[in-house]
Order: sequence, then structure tokens, then C-alpha cells
Amino acid sequence: MTNAGLALRDIGVRFGGLVALEGVSLDVPPGTVVGVIGPNGAGKTTLFNVICGDFPPTSGAVELFGRNVTQAPARTRAKMGLARTYQQSRLFAGLSVEDSIYLSIVGVRGGHLRPVVLKRDAEMRDRAREAARRVAIDHKLSETVGSLSHGEQRQVALGVALAAEPQLMMLDEPCSGLSRGERQLLTDLLLALGRELTLIVIEHDMDVALRVAEQVTMMHDGRVIVEGTPDEIRANELVHDLYLGRGIGK
Repeated sequence: MTNAGLALRDIGVRFGGLVALEGVSLDVPPGTVVGVIGPNGAGKTTLFNVICGDFPPTSGAVELFGRNVTQAPARTRAKMGLARTYQQSRLFAGLSVEDSIYLSIVGVRGGHLRPVVLKRDAEMRDRAREAARRVAIDHKLSETVGSLSHGEQRQVALGVALAAEPQLMMLDEPCSGLSRGERQLLTDLLLALGRELTLIVIEHDMDVALRVAEQVTMMHDGRVIVEGTPDEIRANELVHDLYLGRGIGK
């Protein structure tokens, strides 16, 4: 076992004859911000699905906070302190911003909605509003998610993840589809998060990833190709070749 917040050991994923991940190992110490970059089809989202427990790996092991969770379901990992966002919004368009964040807290705590408001419910409401403040969407608490812009919905998704008070949070392309100003806002919000939170960010926008992350992992064709600091990644010719489409060995 390891003391890392997250440790992946030789992870492989196959779908029939398709190799989605092969021999992926990664150590993420507590309090670290790690960026995972790579062209489309590199295996980044598959890797996230394995980490959060959406499906098990074909081979290898996943350790979360020193515990082997390779076969543990997603709900177990969530209760241990793991939260994630998805590329495509999984928010309920008809719910208000506050209710969306509040229900995420109820879900993690294993609670349920009640006609009578208890002290515990009021505390969770306070937490929901605080999470909204941290992601700069607290001025729209009563508005429905469906009425928000795409960028604002991304802020709500981040608030939903934060409200669960995770130890490890994974964000799958949080800046996808955002305007330049929206990307700047979301980047600033990520930079403002405390070091008590371990953060793993998949981001196709390399500029965003290199600004947010302390360590960067580059993937290609389901394998880890390069690892290093943002400065090392910027200077790596292979990284530039892959993003320009020249590939490996060309």
C-alpha cells in the first residue's frame, strides 16, 4: 500500500479487442494538483471512469487513501471522499442552483428529502450556499440550472462536487465549450481552491492545464507517454508533436 491520495498500478482496460488503457501507473500525493492531458481518444476519460469506480479495470489495481478499491463501487469511493465532474452535464435542468448543490450533499450523506426541516437539513443548506459562493454562482441560487449559460452550469457542477467536501476531486474537461472569459474565471476558481484538496484535472486545453497543475501526465493511445512539471511539458517536443498531430515516431 501507499500513502498517496491516489495510486494506480499497471491499469489496463480492454473492450473486446480494443485496448483503451495499457500499463497506466500514477501516484498522486495528497494536496497535489495533477493535470492529465492528451489528444482526443488518448484514454483520459476511461482513466477517470476507472478511478471513480464507474467500471473496473481489466488488470491492475486502484488504491485510494491507502486502501485497495479496485473492485469497490463508485458509491463507496464517494463516501471515502472522492468526487468528480463529467464532460457532459449531469445536472437536472429543472432544479434550482441551491437545490442541485444541496441534493449532492444529501446523496453523499445517504440522506433523503423530508417534509419537516431538521437542524441537519439547515446545516446542509448552509453548506450548499457556501459551495455556491466558492464557485461564484451564489448570486443565482434560486434560478433553475436550465436557465443558466453553459459556463454557469460548469460552475454549478464544480459547486456540486465541492459541496460533498471531498478529499480528492476529479474534473473531466471543466473548460470544454467555454468562452475565453469563462475559461479564465473557471481557471481562477480552481487556483483558489485550498491545498487540503487533491485535484486531478483532465483538460484538452493545454494552456489551462499547465496553468492549474503542479504535475502533468500526458497520455496517448491509452498509455502514459510523458510526465513532468508544467515547464518540462512546455519544453517537450513530443508533447508538441502529439498536439500538432504528427504522432509518435513520425
